[in-house]
Amino acid sequence: MTYDRLVCANCASPVSEGRCHVCRANRERLQQENPFAGLNPMALIALLAILIAALALLAHQTA
Repeated sequence: MTYDRLVCANCASPVSEGRCHVCRANRERLQQENPFAGLNPMALIALLAILIAALALLAHQTA
């Protein structure tokens, strides 16, 4: 789960902004649990597309 869409119950602001101590603590916890948590979904899709293109290029060169 990405934390850019989470809303803090303590201050009602996005957790990614880290306005209060609860936001900052949850943001740190999510970053430690999943290193890709800070990436937005479009960045993940772009990384996946690059990986698929690299695999296709590698398969084309070996064939």
